[in-house]
This record gives sequence, structure tokens and C-alpha cells, in this order.
Amino acid sequence: MHVYPYLNFNGGRAEAALNFYREALNGEIAMLMRYADAPKDVPSMGDINPNWIMHARLVFGVNALMISDTDRPASPSQQISLSINLDGDTAAAEKVFAALSQGGQVTLPLHKTFWNALFGCFSDKFGVSWMINCQL
Repeated sequence: MHVYPYLNFNGGRAEAALNFYREALNGEIAMLMRYADAPKDVPSMGDINPNWIMHARLVFGVNALMISDTDRPASPSQQISLSINLDGDTAAAEKVFAALSQGGQVTLPLHKTFWNALFGCFSDKFGVSWMINCQL
């Protein structure tokens, strides 16, 4: 059993987010379906732009992010952060932190802690909260 975060973006921003995360996480787009790809016999989905992403799955390592566009207000919750945990590879932690936080807001710079080698927090340029944790 696996649990994968599902990120919804308002206003057609899913494709930009998907490509940003693919590059930052060195991932691969394993699945991409646009609203236009829905079977014609499916009931109308309203005035959703047919070029928007209905569902995408980005895989990186054993992890996955699910991503889609929505026409209803979707704002990231401050109660949820995505956490990336790396085993002792400080160079990889620094690289991921720099890539994902680019254009966002760092709330806690990546630094050495008493519990682990490195830890830092930020919201990316799409407003999604992240934690990078590099274990000793």
C-alpha cells in the first residue's frame, strides 16, 4: 500500500507545476491525461479548459506526486507539508532544497540540526509547503 500526495492547482497551473517538480526532483511523468482526453460519452465537466490536466502522475525514485487542474478554489493548506527525506546525502539535500525553493519563500534555511544532518522548510513558487530532511 502506498500513499501519494495529490496536488490540485487552480487556473490551469498544473502543467507548470508538473514540469517544475519533474525538473527539480529529476522525475518522470508516468501518466498525463488532459480534460480533452476524456471519453466523449462522459457527462460534461462544465467549462473546464480542455487543455488543462485532468490527472498526472510524476514518479521520482519510489515516490509519486499526483497533480491536476481544478476550476474550484484550491489553496495549499498550512496544515500539510510534503517532506523529502534523504539518507545522509547532504549534497542531494542541498540540490533538492535549492531547486524546489527557487522562486518560493524559504521559511527555515537548510541547516545542521541536533537531530539530523540537515533540515529546512519553504513554500515553493506554487505555494506548496515542503520540508527537506537529511538524516545522519
